[in-house]
Amino acid sequence: MEEIYQQYSTIVYKYLCSLTNDTELSKELMQETFYSAIKGISNFKNECSINVWLCQIAKNKWKDHLSKTKKLNIISFDDNIELSLLDNNIERSIDEKDEIIQLYKKIHKLDEITREVFYLRLKGELSFKEIGEILNKTEEWARIIFYRGKIKLKEDFKNE
Repeated sequence: MEEIYQQYSTIVYKYLCSLTNDTELSKELMQETFYSAIKGISNFKNECSINVWLCQIAKNKWKDHLSKTKKLNIISFDDNIELSLLDNNIERSIDEKDEIIQLYKKIHKLDEITREVFYLRLKGELSFKEIGEILNKTEEWARIIFYRGKIKLKEDFKNE
């Protein structure tokens, strides 16, 4: 299991960061994920790759956390955005923050699959291939979902 941890901990961590946008929570959930994986390794049937299996466990851990804390708003913003307010051009920083908030509001309104692909791509910084593996789809599928989501977002911004 140590080898599995070494090989897949980074991708599980990035995946959790894309879901939670909280590094400390992601670390905690990653530990819970690998603990559950150790306990349930006999349930792994090789129907998917190990990283997909681990990410599915991670997603369930995150959902459990949300239901336990009854957390409604899953989007928070990076400290970098807050720090940008300290920039010399405060007016520009506020405008940029407003644009980012608007973007995240629109992303949050996308269907669940598209929203998940966006979070994995933008916040998790995962490749389309990795996203496809996590969601048990192809790399091309992930690219198409992301592309269609971008078109939908552009339309939403034009319609404002």
